[in-house]
Amino acid sequence: MSENTQTVEQAGTVDVSLSRDLKLFDITMIGVGAMIGAGIFVLTGIAAGEAGPALVLAFFLNGIVTTFTAMSYAELGSAFPEAGGGYLWVKEALGGAQGFLSGWMSWFAHAVAGSLYALAFGAFALELWEKVAGLPVLEAAVFGIEGPEFMRLGFMTLIAILFTYINYLGASEAGLVGNIITLSKVVILLLFVVVGMGMMFGEPDWSAVFTIDFLPKGMGGVVTAMGLTFIAFEGYEIIAQSGEEVVNPKRNVPRAIFSSIVIVVIIYVLVAFTAIGATEVPASYGDIPVWEYLSIEKETAIVRAAEQVLGGWGGLLILISAVASTMSALNATTYSSARVSFAMGRGNNLPKLFSQISEKRHTPVWAVILSGMLIIVMAWSLPIEAVAAAADIMFLLLFIQVNIAVMILRHKMPELDRGFLIPGFPVVPLIGIASQIALLVFLFQYEASAFITAIAWIVGGLLLYFGVFSRMEERETPSDILLEEVLVTKNYSVMVPVANTEKGHVPSLLGAMIAKDRDGDIFAMHVAKVPQQMTLIDGRVFLQEGRTHLDAVIANARQLEVPVHTMIRLGRNIAESIRLTAIENASDLTVMGWPGYTGTTERLFGAVIDEVIDNPPTDLALVRYREWHPIRSILVPVIARPNSRLAIKVALSIARQAQEGPAHIHIISIIPPGCPEHIRRRAEQAIASAINGSKTYEKLTTQLVEGVKVVDTILEKAAGYDLIVMGATEEPLLSNRLTGRIPARIAKMADATVVIVKRRSGIVRSVLRQTVLLPSTGLGAQVMDVPEAQVFKSDI
Repeated sequence: MSENTQTVEQAGTVDVSLSRDLKLFDITMIGVGAMIGAGIFVLTGIAAGEAGPALVLAFFLNGIVTTFTAMSYAELGSAFPEAGGGYLWVKEALGGAQGFLSGWMSWFAHAVAGSLYALAFGAFALELWEKVAGLPVLEAAVFGIEGPEFMRLGFMTLIAILFTYINYLGASEAGLVGNIITLSKVVILLLFVVVGMGMMFGEPDWSAVFTIDFLPKGMGGVVTAMGLTFIAFEGYEIIAQSGEEVVNPKRNVPRAIFSSIVIVVIIYVLVAFTAIGATEVPASYGDIPVWEYLSIEKETAIVRAAEQVLGGWGGLLILISAVASTMSALNATTYSSARVSFAMGRGNNLPKLFSQISEKRHTPVWAVILSGMLIIVMAWSLPIEAVAAAADIMFLLLFIQVNIAVMILRHKMPELDRGFLIPGFPVVPLIGIASQIALLVFLFQYEASAFITAIAWIVGGLLLYFGVFSRMEERETPSDILLEEVLVTKNYSVMVPVANTEKGHVPSLLGAMIAKDRDGDIFAMHVAKVPQQMTLIDGRVFLQEGRTHLDAVIANARQLEVPVHTMIRLGRNIAESIRLTAIENASDLTVMGWPGYTGTTERLFGAVIDEVIDNPPTDLALVRYREWHPIRSILVPVIARPNSRLAIKVALSIARQAQEGPAHIHIISIIPPGCPEHIRRRAEQAIASAINGSKTYEKLTTQLVEGVKVVDTILEKAAGYDLIVMGATEEPLLSNRLTGRIPARIAKMADATVVIVKRRSGIVRSVLRQTVLLPSTGLGAQVMDVPEAQVFKSDI
């Protein structure tokens, strides 16, 4: 193997990575080569028919829209420098079917783009063969295909085979060929621009074409043109695909992405400006505007413009540039489709054959070969124009997934070493998502049939995933569950995550009392954190330690005759493992213990508890535990009505199962001294609403308590009580709070054990907290919470 190829053996498995041969210039040229491909020749004329002279604006706006998502690719590409790009990130963030679909759509989209470029090469090569070289063209039909069309398909097949072989040879060889082709076509296009602009500016009324009827079809035409040409701007995605083969990817991947976009947008805008401004409509076409003439010429629009600007040799030069462009774009898309299918094979989302690497060339040999075959088969058998529009749709869907993934991974994996951070987060990815949805809408209006092709490919992929690959993925992925003892589950499940024996004792007793009252069970789980330098398999050494921590929970549950089952799970992020387990177990309530302090800076309850409370997957009870003694009386301050209702339900469950018989529950609401009668009535209504059907409990009393400072008043009233149960402050939809300042201060200062309860996040709230809203910290919780003086207005 080359010195850059890494082979690591761990626990009987072999992890093979690709060799790092590509430098900053190489991957920048890969991106430029993919973006200045057939699009500038094949799509310029078609897009001009929609946008008119505003085609210049369409290209410029596409560059801006592209940049929003490119920032997501730059951040994630620098943090995950592996083959697969967007597929890997979406799989990490969203997992399951979404992860598979991102790769499935990316593979299809790049292969279809490759088919489009190969077919465009065939058309340009046929024109060179016939009109330049003067060689004869087949007249008779072959296999039912007309002679010229058969020759075009023949040229297409030959070039696809050639670049499949070049990509088999390796990234450095493919990169060298691509660099030469890309530089040559950029030089030719710039020559066209310089000469054409010289001619254009020599005319006194050159600006008339841009000032008269600049938007013939309005901004709708511009947006449609943007959707049609968007495929030409996706080359930066290929840069991210190459991360595993890039030297110093943390630095070079973001630089290459932004450099390639700047280069390409400038060239596209200049070429469109020159083509529209320097071209004259031949008399045979009648009195029509230039943009309409270019739309009639379609894929030969730039060639016709160059013939006028540079003469007959200019048309030949542009034709050669068109051939070079389609070759470099085909090279880039073949490379990218092979890398994403290789990553899917390595991730058990395609057959293992795709993940095999050539021992001689250190390239994913079967991924390259099969991707090349897919390009050829689709070019021969499918109506490529409609399928190319479907590829546009799938690129847009993939980019939406990536923008969502970058927001989720900011929450899920904040410790990642990112070489680039998106400025203005999360506004930038949200703008990217909104712009891509807008382009999808306009594409639907232009080519609704393309959505049928896209949906068919997606549905076919989902059938394969759920029928085959999900099982393969589950079978091949090492289990992170070390131990699981399962009983027949009941209708109500209380999950108790246990960090150690001390933190598990009181919370497990309270959890068992709640479970017994609800005729439920206890699900005790411990997460063994596995360091980054260890594999999950190596983490099995933590089994005995985790079992010891669960023993106290088991003993407490059995003391109350509550069914208990246990789990020891391996994980790198404890909070994420707790959330995942709660969802998998369909738990109803999670009970977590807190000693009253944290050693983590800028955290209110600690890194793990803060992350779980921030977006709880179940109803949650945070127990600030003190020394345990029998519970005879419980104080329930009504602070926030929705969570206070849950607090009263939890208090009732504990009171009914108290060891020395039913405990007394006293519900209070704090009101200002000498407050008006309507404030008292509202406070009484708040208590009545919170009780909501619990009046049948005989040992329940209520009281309005006057006090200037809410926290001090509650602490004074709590003297002599064995337990305090209260609801967390209610969160506005678009802000993040943990429990609220008042409950947090009472939990820290009270002499009795305090239980703070919080309802599970709804779907909308959960999505916002996993994507748009930044995670809460201890500092953030203090700053954003409602001041104590406002409690009388907002919460009573």
